[in-house]
Amino acid sequence: MFNKLIIAGYLAKDPELRYTPQGLPVATLRVAASSRTKQGEEWKEETLFLDVVVFGKQAESCGQYLNKGSGVIVDGRLRERSWETDGQKKYRFECVASSVAFLPRRDGGGAGQQHRDTGSDGVPPYESTDAEPF
Repeated sequence: MFNKLIIAGYLAKDPELRYTPQGLPVATLRVAASSRTKQGEEWKEETLFLDVVVFGKQAESCGQYLNKGSGVIVDGRLRERSWETDGQKKYRFECVASSVAFLPRRDGGGAGQQHRDTGSDGVPPYESTDAEPF
């Protein structure tokens, strides 16, 4: 079996960083990716929102350097989660990231954008991790 997902898009909200009881950092990103298709003479744009889960040191980097509107390229695998609420089984697909690349800002860092400390050269680190709690 082959399970590989690459998605490029922008964060729809700030990353949520938390820690497992064992102390492993886990970040959840909500990535919006758009695609355009031509229908007749008109172009139609569709936006897909996908939850991305990042583990380990890279999760901490995402929490520190990314915020709503940040561009990312995620390389990972697709996973299905299921749970039961009020007797109904629910399902959700999410991406488990093996690497997250941070993209430059769309507006070049102009007015109205919040920036987090990116170090002396202004560039966030590129990291990948295989750390997962399962």
